[in-house]
Amino acid sequence: MGNRVIAGVDEAGRGPLAGPVVAAAVVLTPSQLDALAALGLNDSKKLTPLKREKIFKAMVSLGVAWRAQAASPRRIDQMNILQATLWAMSRSVNKLPHVFEEVIVDGSVLIPGLRSYPQKAIPKGDSLVPEVAAASVVAKVLRDRAMVALDMAYPQYNFAKHKGYPTEDHRRRITEFGLSPIHRRSFTWKTVSPE
Repeated sequence: MGNRVIAGVDEAGRGPLAGPVVAAAVVLTPSQLDALAALGLNDSKKLTPLKREKIFKAMVSLGVAWRAQAASPRRIDQMNILQATLWAMSRSVNKLPHVFEEVIVDGSVLIPGLRSYPQKAIPKGDSLVPEVAAASVVAKVLRDRAMVALDMAYPQYNFAKHKGYPTEDHRRRITEFGLSPIHRRSFTWKTVSPE
């Protein structure tokens, strides 16, 4: 990767039964990278919610260039989860200021629809590339905040706690209350109750 200015891209929320999938793209300057590394920047899955919030707030105060895009449950149902994720990733990258030379995306699939930037897909990129780690933090923090807000609209599902993931509690609540307007119809039914 050398000295090329990188836009790191990652997502949060491909696995849940409810809520959006959120993608983010982040560009870091060397001084921003140093400051975030000192705070323990890492793959968002390896950080506590409190640590993610702290790093995200630091990113905002440092003036880090980032953009994010959510794909709604309806879009997920229409396009499928992979295509909706790639759509959100493409939108987040294309909304960034044009200050980067290369796109690094977490995973094994390149993002369609980017202008003309070279890109690499790196499995476990969120553990290997700081910009991708930062994008994973942005995506996770924004998605978690969205699910806490949606919990107020649909309190019977306890979204603030499980964030829409297929926990035993969440499955039980779907069985009891049925699907909410923010559940993903395209795959919720496959994972909830046996025939």
